[in-house]
Amino acid sequence: MNDLEKAKAVLETEQLTCVLCKGDILIKRSEKGISPMLDLISEGTDLKGFSAADKIIGKAAAMLFSYSGVTEVYGQVMSRSAAEFLDKKGIAYSYGTMTGTIINRKGDGICPMEQTVTDINDTEKAYRALLAKREQLRKKI
Repeated sequence: MNDLEKAKAVLETEQLTCVLCKGDILIKRSEKGISPMLDLISEGTDLKGFSAADKIIGKAAAMLFSYSGVTEVYGQVMSRSAAEFLDKKGIAYSYGTMTGTIINRKGDGICPMEQTVTDINDTEKAYRALLAKREQLRKKI
């Protein structure tokens, strides 16, 4: 079983949102949205060469995977914009369901994180913009 298959199997059998695997190292996260990746990057976790399995991969998540050096991803749900971005970056991907857009948690519009990166193609700029957006959203709660 390769790293991506391991990550995918753990994601599908446990109540998790994001699983990263590289050899014997397994990182399991259960926070919603892109918070697992934002936190791991902010903490300085070296993710170069990891494989990742995630519940939902939109362009925002795809950009964070690329920024952190993840080499292949699986999304139970993946947006077309995520697939296009991963293609451009040469990151191997697979998915369960392809969707046009990632919807917000209320189900009444586009995910705010997706809106944040719509016109951004630089992964470092995306990372900074997504951190700022998350802070803004947390202050509204």
